[in-house]
Amino acid sequence: MRIRKAVFPVAGLGTRFLPATKASAKEMLPVVDKPLIQYAVQEAISAGAQELIFITGRSKNSIMDHFDKAYELEAELAARGKSKLLETVQDIVPPGVTCIFIRQAEALGLGHAVLQAWPAVGDEDFYVILADDLIDGRLQPCLSQMHRVYQQYGTSVLATQRVPQEETGSYGIVDAQPIGPGLSEIKKMVEKPKPENAPSNLAVVGRYILTPRIFKLLERTQRGAGGEIQLTDAISLMLNEQTVLAYEFEGVRHDCGSKLGYLRANVEFGLKHPELADDFRAYLHEMTAGWHDQDKKRKA
Repeated sequence: MRIRKAVFPVAGLGTRFLPATKASAKEMLPVVDKPLIQYAVQEAISAGAQELIFITGRSKNSIMDHFDKAYELEAELAARGKSKLLETVQDIVPPGVTCIFIRQAEALGLGHAVLQAWPAVGDEDFYVILADDLIDGRLQPCLSQMHRVYQQYGTSVLATQRVPQEETGSYGIVDAQPIGPGLSEIKKMVEKPKPENAPSNLAVVGRYILTPRIFKLLERTQRGAGGEIQLTDAISLMLNEQTVLAYEFEGVRHDCGSKLGYLRANVEFGLKHPELADDFRAYLHEMTAGWHDQDKKRKA
């Protein structure tokens, strides 16, 4: 039971990062030295994906260029003897992995974006990865953890995490029955409920393993919250036909769709970067020590 295909909905406008995203994809924003979309792609490949399906829109050509072969750049790096950088560029898409780009003509929501992938996915189970959610799985990537659950149960699996009750209005929230450590069977899903109406504080985040049945259900899903076709609504319909599991992954999620989450991700990944960690940690220590000294002077 191997999942070969991964879908990346990358057609969003990224309005929270304007003007940086006016002419460039938000998924190309770098965290230290790699764009967000590359972290997502590497996670999918580590979980066995061989076909990467990008649902794109306007101003997303930079994503296609990033995963394309750069002949001039590679020739220049080779001529200058920069073999390590050359290897880094060539490994962005490893051998045996293919990229497919599908244009979403209208931005009608996540569910609509996933539906566009149907011709490329066919009748296979597949991953959906939202690059905005940068997940540090620590010991094992999030999708690999989910694939382990999928291999055991052979059904759809959604990544979830506990959120503060007052934040339920920003997520799809599940009502689920525990069946094991960190694993539950979903009984009900609600898209962005008010805190007082939320069935729990267990939120769905940007990693999914789905069966192809979701496409037929998306076809008849009406527009929901925000006037968009919500993936959550289609999954709610699927609950009547198939088991869907909620998996509380091990690791830390950085919401890089928000400016604060994006800044935190850069700090966290900078502190783990093999070339930068020591110098960056020293800089942060020096900077925070300076703030502490200034604070003491003000109080004095």
